[in-house]
Amino acid sequence: MHLLALIPIATFGKILTFLIMLSILVVLHELGHFVIARRNGVRVNEFALGMGPKIFGYTSPRSGTLYSFRALPIGGYCAMLGEDGTRTQAEQQREFRGSQAGKDGDFQGKPPLARLAIVLAGPIVNFLLAYVILFVGILAFGVASSQPGTSVAQVEGGSPAERAGIVAGDRIASIDGVPFSEGTALVKKLHASLGKTLRIGFVHDGTTIVRTAVPAPCPGNAREGCIGIMPSVPYERVGLKAAFVDAGYTYGLIAAQSVGSIEKLVTHFTKYAGQVSGPIGIGRAAIAIQDLGWGPYFALAATISFALGLFNLLPIPALDGGRAAFIIAELLRGKPVDPEREAMVHFAGFAVVLALFAVIAVHDIGNIIAGKGALN
Repeated sequence: MHLLALIPIATFGKILTFLIMLSILVVLHELGHFVIARRNGVRVNEFALGMGPKIFGYTSPRSGTLYSFRALPIGGYCAMLGEDGTRTQAEQQREFRGSQAGKDGDFQGKPPLARLAIVLAGPIVNFLLAYVILFVGILAFGVASSQPGTSVAQVEGGSPAERAGIVAGDRIASIDGVPFSEGTALVKKLHASLGKTLRIGFVHDGTTIVRTAVPAPCPGNAREGCIGIMPSVPYERVGLKAAFVDAGYTYGLIAAQSVGSIEKLVTHFTKYAGQVSGPIGIGRAAIAIQDLGWGPYFALAATISFALGLFNLLPIPALDGGRAAFIIAELLRGKPVDPEREAMVHFAGFAVVLALFAVIAVHDIGNIIAGKGALN
């Protein structure tokens, strides 16, 4: 049996939605490099949507850039002359830095400030995009209410709710025949029913189902009853001005949390390393968050965009931040760093980044095998 046949259609759709969202963030990152590179006279050999073998492409007769669509619709890249991998970076730098070739569109021959602007353009686009995503999401779907709803956002594995057949997306309609249209009263009723058998009516795919469930002690408060559900949070529509302000406030929270996470990881690596997630872990969280609605999903997309920009700015060789660090060193020293040394550092950095992603992937897969929730 084909592996994809084992994935439920709904889950496959959520995975596809996540991949499309991630690809848009990466492509717009690369578009930032592309636009600033072209404005500085750098020739872009290829701007690709996706990875892998080329499906089709179009070469601009004016700029000579190949715009291609690749087989794997994941991300993309901007291949500039002098950064295209046809020669080693040391060879490219040795041949083009300070030569007339820079005037003919080679990245390596451009002035340091121009190269720095090109390198930083991608992360900056991700930072700006994070705010735009928040603003559009809030304007389209509103802001989270301070009161819970009666729909189910998440069901804990092995809980009374799961045994009763309740799944994410269902709506709790009644308890013991009493209808509930407001989440606060529903939660209060469940908390007051520890150990009692309740007849819970819930709506699943438009059909009302009645099942029994006995609330168990709540985590952190053994005197109250819980059935293992996380209620959804209703979203309230707001105007243009409120959306602008709320997007700024949320952006500040995302920025503080993202920078704080990096700081904790650097200063207390052993303690927080286990909390790091890679594409697999982020994908699982994205799939789970889709059950909460488009409002939370747009917030997640903004968070990923900001994190992508921040990660690329880290002074790690082979990343934008590492390349920027060498350019800044060139500005301070008044001359380029030795090409052989820089190329060797970038190669070693790339190997470290690949190893780090491999370790994180193993960690994410281990969480799946251990049955840990995507949002834990």
